[in-house]
Amino acid sequence: MKKVLFSLLLISQPLLADQNDERLEDLFAALKGETDMFQASGIANRIWDIWVQHENSQSNALMQRGIQQMNVNDNYGALQTYNKLIRLEPGFAEAWNKRATIHWVLGNYDASLSDIEEVLKLEPYHFGALSGRGLVYIDRGDYLMARGAFLTLLEVYPAMPGVKDSVLQLEEFLRNGAI
Repeated sequence: MKKVLFSLLLISQPLLADQNDERLEDLFAALKGETDMFQASGIANRIWDIWVQHENSQSNALMQRGIQQMNVNDNYGALQTYNKLIRLEPGFAEAWNKRATIHWVLGNYDASLSDIEEVLKLEPYHFGALSGRGLVYIDRGDYLMARGAFLTLLEVYPAMPGVKDSVLQLEEFLRNGAI
C-alpha cells in the first residue's frame, strides 16, 4: 500500500521543473551508482525530462520550440530561440546547454565552452554539458583537456555509453604522441 501511495505521489508532482528540482538529488545518486548501461540510460532520461521543463509556460514553450528547430536542423532559428530564452530565464541551465550545443554544431567553439561554463555553474552534474565540453575540446584538438572533461563526466555518469572507450583512446593517443 505504501508503495502505491508513493507512486501516486510521484505521479502527482508537477512536471514543470528545472535543474533545481528536488528529485534530481536522488536521481544523480542512482545514476552515479548504476553500472548497467541500460538502467543508467533510463535514469539519465528521467533527468533530461526534468531539465527541459520550466515552471514558466512561456519559457517552456521556447524550450520546446528550440528543440523542434534543432530536430529539423534549423540551427540559426534554434540559436535565436535560445538567445531569447536565456534573456528571459538566465538561471535556466538547459537553455544554456541547448545553446552550447548549437554553437558546437556551428563550429563556434569558444561560445560553446562559454555557455557550458554557465550550465555547470547552475548544474554541476549536467552530464550533457560535461560531454559537450569533451567534444568541443576534441574538435579544437585539445585532447588532454578532452580526456579531463570525459573523466569528470564519468564521475557523474559512469555508465554513459562510449565515454570509457573515448578516454582509453585519448590516453592511448596521448601516450603514443599520435595526437
